[in-house]
Amino acid sequence: MKLFVTFVLIMTVGFILVAGCVSMTNKNTVNATTAAGFTPFYNTSDPGLNKTINATANSTSELKGSLRVSISGISYPANLSVVLDNETVGTVIPTKPLYLMISEGNHTVTVCVSSICEQETVTTRFGSYVTVDFSERLLRDVKFPDPNARPTARIREYYRNGDAVSVYVEFINPESVDHMISVDLSVGYTYIDGRSRVKLGDSAQSKTALLVKAGQKETRRVDMNLANGDSLISFGNPVIEDLKVK
Repeated sequence: MKLFVTFVLIMTVGFILVAGCVSMTNKNTVNATTAAGFTPFYNTSDPGLNKTINATANSTSELKGSLRVSISGISYPANLSVVLDNETVGTVIPTKPLYLMISEGNHTVTVCVSSICEQETVTTRFGSYVTVDFSERLLRDVKFPDPNARPTARIREYYRNGDAVSVYVEFINPESVDHMISVDLSVGYTYIDGRSRVKLGDSAQSKTALLVKAGQKETRRVDMNLANGDSLISFGNPVIEDLKVK
């Protein structure tokens, strides 16, 4: 009988020990799983780790704002390059503005016609819309919109002045150096001959020259005397017969 009781005690203790081992094993398994899912804390004072963190933070796309550049008030044909912070970013024409998305901050916008450049400083913000129109400044400052223009002269107006025809000649020098511009003028007219009372025709000529500074315009009046102006009937449009540039 005692032998049987002893055997039962030994078996009971054995089962308890086995149960304890199983319980410990399961506890260790749970702890391992939890550790694997835990995000470790990094020491941000480590330079190597800071580089990684900074790179991740800087990978976010920078904010941008909207910019509209126009020359809508220009009356002459123009296809102008738009320069943003010393870099060409597109072109603008009178009938079509240029739309840009650029990073937040201060920027310099420039457009040029020949040697004349107009510039504007703008500040862009995310969600805001900035507009720059250069029309008024270009019309005010650009005397020669055609970059291929050459020195020339033209007749602006004329009228009868007693026995003469007064002609206003405009001399134009769009180049970067001074030029002497000379013109030969002519005007045809009709008159009544004093003896025969017959209607006759004749013409008058005149020459003039003017030194025109670089990038300037000058206007001079030329009086063309008519030999038979006292019996003048009518006169035609004065014309430039010849033009020379030196």
